[in-house]
Amino acid sequence: MKLVPTATLISGLGIEGDKHTVATSDRQVLLADQEALDEVGVEPGTIKENLTVEGLHVMGLPAGTRVRLGDRAVLEITKVCEPCFRMDEIRMGLKEQLVGRRGMVARVVNGGSIAVGDRITLEEAEPLAS
Repeated sequence: MKLVPTATLISGLGIEGDKHTVATSDRQVLLADQEALDEVGVEPGTIKENLTVEGLHVMGLPAGTRVRLGDRAVLEITKVCEPCFRMDEIRMGLKEQLVGRRGMVARVVNGGSIAVGDRITLEEAEPLAS
């Protein structure tokens, strides 16, 4: 995992240059919060998250919540990212420690450039079609 000061989000795909950047992926972006990483004693990027945020309890965001990053980019939370066996490859027992705190998977609704320090704003979820 490479930490970068800026990134480009691509609508309907993910983060430019990321291996999950495909329209069919349900994991376009994995969003985790710094506080959860601190609780399990790992540095940003260790659990293969794409974006690490501070001051936002990511696991408390219900599916459908839209998260604006900076001025233009918008993510829509789709589901919880369950920790997989690969977490124990990082550190034995990490998979268990991450249950309920690994992060949330999101899709890119509006693309754009983002940077470390950008403001994060929660937006109303779009109503479901009936």
